[in-house]
Amino acid sequence: MDNIRLFLILALGAVLFLIYQAWVDDYGQLAPATAATTERPADPTTVAVPETGTRTEAPADLPTPPPTDAAATDAPAIGAAAPEGAPIVVQTDVIKVDISPRGGTINNLWLHDYHVTADDPDQDFQLLKALPPNMFIAQSGLLGRDPELIPNHNALFTSEQTKYTLADDSDQLTVELTHGDPSGILVTKRYRFTRGSYVVEVSQDVSNGSATPISVWDYSQLQRTPFSDPNEPRFVNTYTGAVYYGPEVKYKKEDFKDIAEEPLDIQVTNGWIAMIQHYFIGAWIPPDGVSQTFYTMDVMSGAEPKYVIGRKATNGITIPPGGTHSFTERLYAGPKLQDHLDEVAPGLRLAVDYGWLTFIAEPIFWLLELIHSVVGNWGWAIIILTILIKAAFYKLSETSYKSMANMRQVAPRLKALKDRYGDDKDRLNQAMMELYKKEKINPLGGCLPILVQIPVFIALYWVLLESVELRHAPFMLWIDNLTAPDPYYILPLIMGVSMFIQQKLNPPPPDPMQEKIMMALPFVFTVFFAFFPSGLVLYWTVNQLLSIAQQWHITRNIEKAAAKRRAN
Repeated sequence: MDNIRLFLILALGAVLFLIYQAWVDDYGQLAPATAATTERPADPTTVAVPETGTRTEAPADLPTPPPTDAAATDAPAIGAAAPEGAPIVVQTDVIKVDISPRGGTINNLWLHDYHVTADDPDQDFQLLKALPPNMFIAQSGLLGRDPELIPNHNALFTSEQTKYTLADDSDQLTVELTHGDPSGILVTKRYRFTRGSYVVEVSQDVSNGSATPISVWDYSQLQRTPFSDPNEPRFVNTYTGAVYYGPEVKYKKEDFKDIAEEPLDIQVTNGWIAMIQHYFIGAWIPPDGVSQTFYTMDVMSGAEPKYVIGRKATNGITIPPGGTHSFTERLYAGPKLQDHLDEVAPGLRLAVDYGWLTFIAEPIFWLLELIHSVVGNWGWAIIILTILIKAAFYKLSETSYKSMANMRQVAPRLKALKDRYGDDKDRLNQAMMELYKKEKINPLGGCLPILVQIPVFIALYWVLLESVELRHAPFMLWIDNLTAPDPYYILPLIMGVSMFIQQKLNPPPPDPMQEKIMMALPFVFTVFFAFFPSGLVLYWTVNQLLSIAQQWHITRNIEKAAAKRRAN
């Protein structure tokens, strides 16, 4: 029993160390790009000319950037032409967006309801960002037989104005960008913003005013550099990278290493692509019922590699002279609010990455959110949830603590046996088994209940770590941010003291070295938890205090019963 308990505790310490190692791997300096990568251009590359016909396979690659000296001649004078460097600024009640005239790319996006730090509510969190570090942009465009006529994400668009604001008496705002060609092909790119929503509806309307049919494909992609947030707590490691979903493939991750080693190229219908990071997501959601080719690539530009995940129509649309066609899709750029993600697209909620324990974590979050809707404070919701989980496992914990209390009763006799038999392991083990049988003690009785509870505790850990609903949430007194470490280390100290007290309630290991290690663990864990988010430490501390109360009650009852038997 003692050896197994020691193994479990040391294993937990090893897990904490691995978490730190993963943090170093994810947020440390990235390895240089390979030689093959450095030869790639800064933006997606060449266009293959499609075959003629009504429906055609999409070009294999994406368009090259135009020469810098030709950039100014790409767009005709339709509307008030904005200088290439001047973004089109869009303000709604929940986001601020910068749209570049170059391709209509969404270069910057700020979230009004989320802030960089809890201490500075005036500095909105920036999810999309045009420049490194943490570059992250959303691009879209069209492909065609003649790249000079069909605008991709490198073409220069124009708009009637450079600033749009959602009016107080309006629920929607539409921003139009246009690109025309002397041949008569006109493309209008529309962004439709909705009050209270992080979903942007994007359409690309193609009007063929030329004398010949044209074949057109639409595409969209997300491009970013590796992510590093200095405001994230240390020892907290979450996934940052590309993900995609489809009924045929389900939810898949493509981390930056995968993208660099083996580019993705699959066909999916009714799916989506995304780049995710801690708490936030950017996702392109194409229309239902249209076959899409999902792809990834890595490109080298400047000091950092850039990673791309994108989708393009598997089949092109042929537009006859005088005809029109509208390509539509949606962009979600915002927090990973679980209820909202369910409404946006099937499977999008899976971007809240609870790992392999999702089937346990989702009900836990549902219960935590329900409690919060009643009490109105995430800290108290965590405490009440911890109490409910502890109550659900009360009987299992009772079995464990009874076993520990009984082991505590025979601990002096076990020590005497060890002193008697010394290094004779066979006789010592035989004598111990006889003692356990005589006293009706199962030395493994305290382990199984603990093992059963471990998946629930790990799932709760990920719920508290991954849920954006708790981001920057205050509790009370000095704890004003449950996702940041305790600024005064009071909670970790309380946790360490409670762990030390519980060690005293456990039966002492017969081996003096094991006993010293066990007594040192509270100090080690106190140091670890000093860097953990306060919400996690609050859960662990409350759970520890409840465990002490239950174990003390059970131990006292067993000791009273043992004293009564001796008296009789």
